[in-house]
Amino acid sequence: MSDPTPKPGIMAIDAYVGGLSELDGRDQVIKLSSNEGAFGPSPKAQDAYRQAAGILHRYPDGGATALREAIGARYGLDAAQIVCGAGSDELISLLCQAYAGPGDEVLYSEHGFLMYPIAAQAVGATPVSAPEVELTSNVDSLLQRVSDNTRLLFLANPNNPTGTYLSGDEIGRLRRGLKEDVILVIDAAYAEYATRDDYNPGIDLVDAGANVVMTRTFSKIFGLGGARLGWAYCPADIAGVLNRIRGPFNVSAPAMAAGLAALADVAFTDKARDHNDQWLAWTREQLLSLGLEVPPSAGNFVLARFPGQAGRNDNAADAADGFLKDRGIIVRAMKAYGLDDCLRITIGREDEMHAVIDALKEFMEKPSP
Repeated sequence: MSDPTPKPGIMAIDAYVGGLSELDGRDQVIKLSSNEGAFGPSPKAQDAYRQAAGILHRYPDGGATALREAIGARYGLDAAQIVCGAGSDELISLLCQAYAGPGDEVLYSEHGFLMYPIAAQAVGATPVSAPEVELTSNVDSLLQRVSDNTRLLFLANPNNPTGTYLSGDEIGRLRRGLKEDVILVIDAAYAEYATRDDYNPGIDLVDAGANVVMTRTFSKIFGLGGARLGWAYCPADIAGVLNRIRGPFNVSAPAMAAGLAALADVAFTDKARDHNDQWLAWTREQLLSLGLEVPPSAGNFVLARFPGQAGRNDNAADAADGFLKDRGIIVRAMKAYGLDDCLRITIGREDEMHAVIDALKEFMEKPSP
């Protein structure tokens, strides 16, 4: 008898590996590897989550009605066009499941979020990447890679891991350049941090047509990564499709309770954004002063590129990563994104950012082996 065989292409997927959370031999670490909110979840969200423990024997509202209505009220959206999921990752996978398959192509930018090609391969579709320009998604490159087989185009804006973004005008130009049967998915996971005047999360493009979807998450500024909660704003027809194929109870009751409370705690969200504005700029300035390349970031993280150093046999980014780990600091290596000479550093608390910068100063000043 032969063993069970997965569908063709499944075993070719490089499984997603999240940022480290622990280091052997250390009880406490500074974790700056997963772009989690610097302050964690709102105390009100924590209280709501704890209170939901008393109803764990009850199935949750399968339509996430109260949460969708709260999201709609917060952002001025039609709640009927919102679909909630177990993180925006689930919604990305559902879109691929619904609209792509063998013979189809799923397009994304060169250094886009790794879940895009994984979700494409999982349904038998072919992932296609388009070159970036100065670590920034490029509209012309993306449009040049569109073919008759393209079904979905995923664009993280701001992008993880580079932190760069496209302006609202450029996103509009991308949308106008697409055929009507290609779905543009704007992954706006970091939208709450993006305060530039020319930034646009894509709500107006969803409202303007039938082939744009915006995804969002509670994992970043709302600090609910462990609860697994995300949402998509879609044209009505696409929302109907996603609601047909998602699990009937795909969002847990405690997650919905925490999400409702987090949305209502505007003061906490404002505090988190203000903190990020200050320490994102400070961290980038400090890294630049060390001679590292750091593109401007519109998220809650920076990408630091380490220069090759004469006489050094190892990769400087690898060496810096190891140096930081020896001091109990975890950042994110970028090899999986084709950025071998880079580390991504989440913006944490004030003391954490001083610790990582002090350690990197020591690393950069030490003699090469």
